[in-house]
Amino acid sequence: MAASSCIFCQIARSSTSTILLHQDHKVIAFQDINPSAFRHYLVIPIEHIPTVNDLHKRPEDYTLVSHMLNVGQTLLQRDAPQAKEYRFGFHQPPFNSIDHLHLHCLALPFIPRWRELKYSSLGPLGGFVEAGMLLERLKPSF
Repeated sequence: MAASSCIFCQIARSSTSTILLHQDHKVIAFQDINPSAFRHYLVIPIEHIPTVNDLHKRPEDYTLVSHMLNVGQTLLQRDAPQAKEYRFGFHQPPFNSIDHLHLHCLALPFIPRWRELKYSSLGPLGGFVEAGMLLERLKPSF
């Protein structure tokens, strides 16, 4: 998909009416249009990166994902401090819905409860990868 036709690229360029919860020089954050939890935000890089498979074990990718996670954690702690559990992660191909890297930031419970399945790891088949696990895979060797 060309970046010009990517809905997340359009949101990042402020070409839509999407309300931004956060914006800086690397990422933006906004509410998921089809929330699966009490609070469900997406944090995306402004640069078009298709999927987690396009990230590599290098400092810039590790720093980007770490920043995305930090933004998501800050937003949920601010907006849902009463939540007993948070979940942060990415869908891996072929389970991602949009080919633009996006971190799901969820303040649980899931609504409805069955949506928890969508945010579970499928082991070697992929599925959902927790942000911390992705950071471990991306951590550069020094």
